[in-house]
Amino acid sequence: MHRDAVLVLDGDQARPGDGSGTGYTVRAADCPRESRPRLSKFHAPEIVFGPDSLGETAHAAVRLGARRPFVVTDPGVTEAGWPAELLRHLRAAGLRPQLWNEITPNPKDHEIQAGFERYESSGCDVVIGVGGGSVIDAAKGVALLAANGGTILDYEGIDRISNPIPPLVMVPSTSGTGADVSQFCIITDTERLTKITIMGRALVPDVSVIDPRLLVTMPDWLNAATGLDALTHGIEAFVSLAHGPLTDTHALHAVALVHTNLPTTMIRRTDDGPRTAMAQAALEAGLAFTNAILGATHAMSHQVGGMLDLPHGLINGVLLPHVIRFNGADDPTRFVPIAQAMGLPARPGMPGDEAVDMVATEVRKLADEVGVPTGLAAIGVRDSDVPRLARLTLGDACLTTNPRTATVEQIEDLFREAL
Repeated sequence: MHRDAVLVLDGDQARPGDGSGTGYTVRAADCPRESRPRLSKFHAPEIVFGPDSLGETAHAAVRLGARRPFVVTDPGVTEAGWPAELLRHLRAAGLRPQLWNEITPNPKDHEIQAGFERYESSGCDVVIGVGGGSVIDAAKGVALLAANGGTILDYEGIDRISNPIPPLVMVPSTSGTGADVSQFCIITDTERLTKITIMGRALVPDVSVIDPRLLVTMPDWLNAATGLDALTHGIEAFVSLAHGPLTDTHALHAVALVHTNLPTTMIRRTDDGPRTAMAQAALEAGLAFTNAILGATHAMSHQVGGMLDLPHGLINGVLLPHVIRFNGADDPTRFVPIAQAMGLPARPGMPGDEAVDMVATEVRKLADEVGVPTGLAAIGVRDSDVPRLARLTLGDACLTTNPRTATVEQIEDLFREAL
């Protein structure tokens, strides 16, 4: 990013307290100069954003050629009533939807296989996911198998998908995973008790329909977990080795929106302004990380989540302050704009290590405020688990773009610090 460019993110127009802005200004001049411009790609689906946009899902499915869409969801979202509303819209558009809601949190390899078999036997076409990250990842997994065969574990890694998959329309019901705009699919390998990462351009949905109304029915624990997931996406994308000017803009704005609005949504869940702001935060964080990728927090979190089947964002909230300090010890400069985005008293030219400490401390403060445990031991991780978790972390695709290279011993140290 060039120092003579100016980036202003919703600063002077922000109105404190209404959720419409973030109340800060970040200029590109404050960001460290890159040694030379880099070629980059920016993947994004068509995005429909705003209250009462759920009905647009039917129009998107028709445009994509749907006749018998396969609607993926889970029991919790079904109970909230959103799939029923979606089915009414789909039927009104002349479609014959098939509903499948047998997904659990952290979708399992055998669940993806079962969903694919139901898709195939029903003669379906377009795949629609309505739910959180687990549902959306499951929908992607079903579509992947529909066109490529095999088992979902065959596709672990980067760009291993050969054939074009059925069209995807995603409707997120949480405010944090970013799966509705990402090129990631995260699935639990039930034999190895770990999460695998499948990554590729084919997994970017065709359309994302983001209706903030759906966020109101999240339980508090899920609101906290997904909000911290969005914060982690923003921070890790901004410091990632693959970051760029486009991802930087979205990453910083997402950080600001989460920091400003997540606590409010925990107290006043039906307030439109903060809910819409959190929906936007999840979107922008998703756009940032699907293009800049992530880092050690996610690489480590995937292993804990796979072992204990716990909420991904909650684990991120525990690990993130430790990873911030680890990465900041090597190169702290990019944490100054992050501190500014969080409204902390950071100033251009300040020592980077001060900004690192500010950001790590503020992340932990926010995690405390929304009820996240202070250590991994509180959620079931034992010291004896650490060597295995560290070895698995080294094989996670997210670690490749972490700004600081980590050895297995350093990853073990990070896990133990987080206990």
